[in-house]
Amino acid sequence: MKIKNQAMLITYSDSLGKNLKELKKVLEGPLKDTVGGIHILPFFPSSGDRGFAPMDYTKVDSAFGDWDDVEALSKEYYLMFDFMINHISAQSPHFLDFLEKKDKSPYADLFIRYKNFWPNGEPSQEDIDLIYKRKPRAPYRIAKFADGSEEKVWCTFDEQQIDLDVTTETTRQFIEENLESLAKHGASIIRLDAFAYANKKIGTNCFFVEPDIWEMLHFPRRLLAPQGIEILPEIHEHYTIQQKIAEKDYYVYDFALPMLVLHALYSGHVNRLVHWMKICPRKQFTTLDTHDGIGVVDVKDLLTDEEIEETREALYAQGANVKKVYSTEAYNNLDIYQINCTYYSALGNNDQAYLLARVLQCFAPGIPQIYYVGLLAGENDIELLESSKEGRNINRHYYDLEEIEREVERPVVQSLFKLLKFRNTSPAFDGEFSVQMLDEYTLQIVWNNFDAGISAQMTANLQAKNFEILEIVEGKNIQILL
Repeated sequence: MKIKNQAMLITYSDSLGKNLKELKKVLEGPLKDTVGGIHILPFFPSSGDRGFAPMDYTKVDSAFGDWDDVEALSKEYYLMFDFMINHISAQSPHFLDFLEKKDKSPYADLFIRYKNFWPNGEPSQEDIDLIYKRKPRAPYRIAKFADGSEEKVWCTFDEQQIDLDVTTETTRQFIEENLESLAKHGASIIRLDAFAYANKKIGTNCFFVEPDIWEMLHFPRRLLAPQGIEILPEIHEHYTIQQKIAEKDYYVYDFALPMLVLHALYSGHVNRLVHWMKICPRKQFTTLDTHDGIGVVDVKDLLTDEEIEETREALYAQGANVKKVYSTEAYNNLDIYQINCTYYSALGNNDQAYLLARVLQCFAPGIPQIYYVGLLAGENDIELLESSKEGRNINRHYYDLEEIEREVERPVVQSLFKLLKFRNTSPAFDGEFSVQMLDEYTLQIVWNNFDAGISAQMTANLQAKNFEILEIVEGKNIQILL
């Protein structure tokens, strides 16, 4: 199915109901018509990081269902699947075979072995300092072989996520086989997770290494384009990287929007948000919330350092049940540049502010992605956070069918559903976008579909937190009340 210009739900297979069959029931029932697409977060057998340490891309974790369940969803929705282009599970057959047979394993060059990568088998302190890393030391874990020997292999993230050497023929074949397999099961778009970390090169920071990274991006596109499947590289970094990728006609993420919207809602000032909407890519998926935290690094230079700090401090001051400690090592936080909090709680569990945030997202350039907790205006799950001591679990609540039935009756959720249905069905959003700052606190966004003779206009005062939406059909104004 081709990508539709309709909102996309982001969810785990067991978060809206306990499996894929229950997810389908929820989508056909309480959530009917709210989304046109689904990003099903990794549903493969995995050994860690809630699915992001994949063991086998050819299987669906039996706890969630099977390929028939995935394909049933693909008949009604355009689907996004994840492919972890940077790494594979330490429990995968490939890595286990490597540990068993070492150099005799057919997968020996699937991984980045320190002894082969670094000239002396080890990086210098200068090399280590240069690497864009997620750990306070060189990125590695010890591989312990069956013969009793040990060596270091590259490991950027958790010890269950072993980095792949994307330069070898073995890895290229692995990527090709798995992408082609995923393509057969109903994917409309494949998200390349941790994409910017894939290429490693001595003398660089090993993050978005140019020009190598461009070949790495074009390779999966060449494989998937004949089948009409798009790719989406996942990168959290300076907004100019997204602009570079967009210039080559790829989909990108708008990861800057979450902090810009928070800044606008906390301060009342619209100038930074308006500036970004004028220059941001158009072929993109917008986010306010994801399965990870609220990204901070993505807005550098779109907000001043002082404004970023003010927004962070306002989040902890005005947000509901959120503390700085939840985004630290004490709660196993992997990324100091992300804040662990639901978006609803970041806005103090305030219905009006939250609804305005979603209005801004739905009127921004791009296709809105709505994380499942955000779709139900979910509060921080302190119980799950404390029981697991995993910071990101604050925003990973498990909803059963009964709870979903209750949550969808809340007025804020009903209003959000109405907004999404309008965004999904109005031809105005297939037209031309414009935005202007009316005064310090007020912006106006207009979508004009001249061919259809339909416009959608949104005017909002960020200080007062009020807004008006008009659909203009053949010169007649129809007010959309949420």
